[in-house]
Amino acid sequence: MAEKTSSFSQSDESSTAAGQPASKGEIYREWIDIAILTPIRVAWDDWRTQVGSILIMFYILMGTVGVMLVDPPTQGQGTRLTPPFQDWSVPLGTNSLGGSLLSGVVHATPPMLQMIAAGAVFSTIVATLVGTVAGYKGGAVDRALTTLTDIAMTIPGLPLIILLVALFDPKSPAVIGILLTVNAWAGLARSIRSQVLSLRDHSYVEASRIMGAPTGRILRDDILPNIMPYVLINFVNSARGVIFGSVGLYYLGLLGGSHANWGIMLNRAFNDGAIYSLQYIYWLLIPMGAIVGISFGFVLFAQGTEKLFNPRIRARHAETVEDDAPYQE
Repeated sequence: MAEKTSSFSQSDESSTAAGQPASKGEIYREWIDIAILTPIRVAWDDWRTQVGSILIMFYILMGTVGVMLVDPPTQGQGTRLTPPFQDWSVPLGTNSLGGSLLSGVVHATPPMLQMIAAGAVFSTIVATLVGTVAGYKGGAVDRALTTLTDIAMTIPGLPLIILLVALFDPKSPAVIGILLTVNAWAGLARSIRSQVLSLRDHSYVEASRIMGAPTGRILRDDILPNIMPYVLINFVNSARGVIFGSVGLYYLGLLGGSHANWGIMLNRAFNDGAIYSLQYIYWLLIPMGAIVGISFGFVLFAQGTEKLFNPRIRARHAETVEDDAPYQE
């Protein structure tokens, strides 16, 4: 018996070289390639991802590094109503009080990023959880969650936001972002539920149930990958909704002016008559350009990363652990 055991161990060691069992190092390399490097290669293969990533990274750098390099907006930073590119101490020009428009745009970016992150993440997570659980579980759980979703959808969004802002007077950008999407999750949850209803009867989901896979694993491995492109697009739509909603409320004066915002810049430009004179139209165009730029970056990024969830494309871009050469198209 000892001889048999010894010979079995030797055959195991030789089979490792044949490629059957893999070492821990190879397993880690394969996991890193599949989980991290392959998604990066797939995403970066599309020009939309490249441009969108560059735009988003530009705003992130502007909201982190830029605020340390650019002075906060104050009165008298330059001669009042200086056009762009005339005085390089205020390269984007000044407003009617001599405040630098560059300073205003840069220092409005950090709270905007916080609002986008909080609002878009909140609405997307709530919608995905509610829609997935309702569609997969069915029965009383589905009826209860669907009723909650329908109630949220029937409440007018803008009056509800204005009421909540008036009641709580939020100062934190993260809280403002969540309030702006307080019922925006409902429509996405409804759509996700419809998709999950059609997915739960597919053969591969039924096979996982027959094999006794827990519900959490089925949702994670079989359901969520199929709805993630739609979820990602709606995450971007939620982010854009936060951008436009916050700018609109700041422009109307419904949110406090405790920190800089592009909506406040637009409000001051409009009130000072910039809309009526081509000479001062830059005062409006610069914050509008900042709004359009970050929205456009999110849209391009979402469009370019749709292929991340296509298993065929991911397999084509994956490299084996034995092949250390870079992937070639």
